[in-house]
Amino acid sequence: MKKIEKLILEKKYSEFKKEILNFEEADIAEILSELDDELLIKFFRLLPKDIAAETFSFLELDDQQTIINSLTAKEAANIIDNMYADDATDLLEEMPANVVQKILSKTTDETRKDINHLLMYPADSAGSIMTVEFMDIKDYSDVKSAIEKIKKEAIDKETIDFCYVLDSARKLVGIVSLKQLILATDDTLIKDIMEDEPMVVSTLTDQEEVANMFKKYDLTAMPVVDSENRLVGIITIDDIVDIIEEETTEDIEKMAAITPTDKPYLKLSLLDIYKSRMPWLLFLMISATFTGKIISNYESALASYAMLTVFIPMIMGTGGNAGGQASVTIIRALSLDEVNFKDIFKVLLKECTVGLICGLTLAICNFIKLLVIDQISVQFAFIVCCALLLTVLFAKIIGAILPILADKIHLDPAVMANPIITTIIDGLSLIVYFQIASSILGI
Repeated sequence: MKKIEKLILEKKYSEFKKEILNFEEADIAEILSELDDELLIKFFRLLPKDIAAETFSFLELDDQQTIINSLTAKEAANIIDNMYADDATDLLEEMPANVVQKILSKTTDETRKDINHLLMYPADSAGSIMTVEFMDIKDYSDVKSAIEKIKKEAIDKETIDFCYVLDSARKLVGIVSLKQLILATDDTLIKDIMEDEPMVVSTLTDQEEVANMFKKYDLTAMPVVDSENRLVGIITIDDIVDIIEEETTEDIEKMAAITPTDKPYLKLSLLDIYKSRMPWLLFLMISATFTGKIISNYESALASYAMLTVFIPMIMGTGGNAGGQASVTIIRALSLDEVNFKDIFKVLLKECTVGLICGLTLAICNFIKLLVIDQISVQFAFIVCCALLLTVLFAKIIGAILPILADKIHLDPAVMANPIITTIIDGLSLIVYFQIASSILGI
């Protein structure tokens, strides 16, 4: 990479063009992504046209926009024409309407039609992520004519691993693999070797549901049909990989109480980071005041037995950790479709059992530690360990059940992760602790 940058800075453009031929387009895109905007634009303009279009599709959205904004409408249209329609649509959706209009006016009629077609579907739906560059053949064709059609049109298709069999009304009636076509005799009819009733998704199917189907059935492509079963596009595995990464990142950010963002970390401004974190911090700070309120209600107990204060952080921390373990496990199980609402009682039973075992183990270990190391009275040790046992039990239950309930009412389960659950458990653990102490000590 340093050598490439040096060649550009020294204006040795002929050497640069020779050197760049040794790189794959994905590697070139990686090099570009690490350059500042000025060098990025200069670098891209030096790329041979055939390499430039392919490299462009591997770039992050921000870098694509930087390059597009530096080009004339005609140059930008040439890039768009050489992109697959789904990738071009993703780019144009993030650009100002006047820029999009200017670029589309210079693209081919076919490109403009495909992009406008994809823009009509809701965000995060199968229709919005599909590509319209697929290989279709008629059910009445024979293998020879089908292969000739593939040879003629394959260059413009995203994939030809599978061909989609249509009837005269363009309704999907089957699917046939390239392997099947190659192995069949020339005069074999497509309808005799195709797979009937292929798995499909609707244009309005949620992209996360589509991703789950790819994982479950080990697919590489999925046909997308409209309400009348007409084939309108396909979704390929490269799009699904991006979606899985996007959804996983979103879940992780929500679980850490951060508002999700589409930008890579190094592309975020200080203001972007502030806006993504501050609302949750403010919410959690305000909600934490309830914990303070609970402590103030037991001032008399704390005044009489100051020793109680010493163990508050340990009980609250252990409860938060126990609840966090349960919530993360269940949120992941929900995202993988391993658990749903009908399993709530199975989950409850399992987490109750685990909570009791974990809580009892921690209570016994802590009881020994309090007596041997801290050398406090048996009475105080018993209070602390009872509170610890019940806190862990309740934390496991709350951490497991809240994400399932959130999913049931169509909220993102990731919202019910560590920060919120910890806040709830902090308050609950204090109530349990002080109630046990009050009952035993007679406060």
